[in-house]
Amino acid sequence: MRSRYSAFVVRDTSYLLRTWSARTRPENVRFDNRLRWTGLEVLGSTGGSAFHTEGTVEFRARYVIDGTPGEQHENSHFLRENGEWVFDRAMRRRLRDVPTSIAPHAT
Repeated sequence: MRSRYSAFVVRDTSYLLRTWSARTRPENVRFDNRLRWTGLEVLGSTGGSAFHTEGTVEFRARYVIDGTPGEQHENSHFLRENGEWVFDRAMRRRLRDVPTSIAPHAT
């Protein structure tokens, strides 16, 4: 989760696509030049050990867009594919002060 957040911060498209589940991966990732990510807080997780094939991570990501702070609160679902953990989908997403079109998982 932290590595994917960092990839959004530095706009590393190849890493984001490589760590996205093949069944839900978009063709590309768009970034909004007005948005700057400012912090990540992992709130909890389920599964995710060497014995699991799926898990979830609840997090709060903070950002600034056009000088206005906001946050994204999400519970993300991850799967193990070919031995690697990959992002599958947002199970629940709540955005404050930002249109959903610029959410980190939007394509």
